[in-house]
Amino acid sequence: MIDPRLLRDDPDRVAAALARRGVDRAALEHLRQLDEQRRTLIAAVDAARAEQRTASQAIGRAEPAERPALIEQAGVRKAELAEREQQLTRAEADHAAAFARVPNLPHPDAPDGVEGDGVVRGTIGQRPSFDFPPRDHVELLEAADAIDLARGAKVSGARFAYLKGEGALLELALVRYAIDIAMQYGHVPIIPPVLVRESAMYGTGFLPTDAQQLFTTRDDEYYLVGTSEVPLAALHLDELLDPDELPVRYVGYSPCFRREAGAHGKDTRGILRVHQFEKVELFSFVAPDDSDAEHERILAIEQEVFDGLEIHAQIVDIPVGDLGASAARKFDLEAWLPGQQAYREITSCSNTTDYQARRLRTRIRVDGGNNVLAHTLNGTALAVQRAIIALVEQHQREDGSVEVPARLQPYLGRERLFAG
Repeated sequence: MIDPRLLRDDPDRVAAALARRGVDRAALEHLRQLDEQRRTLIAAVDAARAEQRTASQAIGRAEPAERPALIEQAGVRKAELAEREQQLTRAEADHAAAFARVPNLPHPDAPDGVEGDGVVRGTIGQRPSFDFPPRDHVELLEAADAIDLARGAKVSGARFAYLKGEGALLELALVRYAIDIAMQYGHVPIIPPVLVRESAMYGTGFLPTDAQQLFTTRDDEYYLVGTSEVPLAALHLDELLDPDELPVRYVGYSPCFRREAGAHGKDTRGILRVHQFEKVELFSFVAPDDSDAEHERILAIEQEVFDGLEIHAQIVDIPVGDLGASAARKFDLEAWLPGQQAYREITSCSNTTDYQARRLRTRIRVDGGNNVLAHTLNGTALAVQRAIIALVEQHQREDGSVEVPARLQPYLGRERLFAG
């Protein structure tokens, strides 16, 4: 959620920033009016409470003959207060609902444009070349009986799969490999809950705008998380952090669930776009002045993870028109997939500045009482299914086997997969 005070005090700056994200000035003027209405009603309620308090105190000081009239006046004041409180309640609900749909202000350095207009900052690894027709991940995994898509569809429907044998072992090896790298950078490992309340989804900015992507439980008010970013961010919901604690850094591992609404007919082959997948997620709480540096730091961790896997990828600065609601700036790693002859996103990291912290009410203690909102950042150290795709496709051999990168070999216990 953006700061209403910023919209109030510097409307031109807010309008110019959000215009880059397609938010027009008329929508911001409506927000400004809602904010003004709410502030006016707060003042009116405070005044009505003071008047009621004065009227009640007057009854106690009055002579007996004066009290009936004063009691009647106090009743009028009480009714007026109740009406204004109801008006304020409605105004606050309208205010919260409207502001909840406004995206974060984009970072000044984030490039303009829409999906596909990202700016390539550089690359890691060497793009693989083959002297044979490369297979895609489905061919490689199915030939080794490392995946079962047909039974996944039979049991759960489209966009589900079983990882089997060496496929399952590869996931476990990749997860521990990525967590170990994150721990070397000071991230504390976390296994978070994956069923969360609405407050956690709202606090991280996935509600209300991304409701169509979320799975919910039938009989309980729980959401299945689409990323462990949600429970990691909500870990410090309604908390005041001591500046000496900062930065607070976590690395979470969890299953993730997404409806993939709007993806009908898109990436239906294999495990690139599925309803259930696993991720190793980086998350940081930092002081406001440190968030840009922390963003680069998280990106460096992601690069080390995939550089160690000897996977060729490009680093892309995502344009403002393709940012999620909470992100001010986002970097993606896009790996070259020989099976598609294209670069595809395998991981990303976002600086959400104070957008999530304002919703989560996560603050940093400041001497003198002027506490400030923390800045939060998230990054996918490793999305398991997409990492598997990139690894097996880039390291495949003509006989269908897959070379295991040296840094992963201690975790997997072998130098080659699917060797028969």
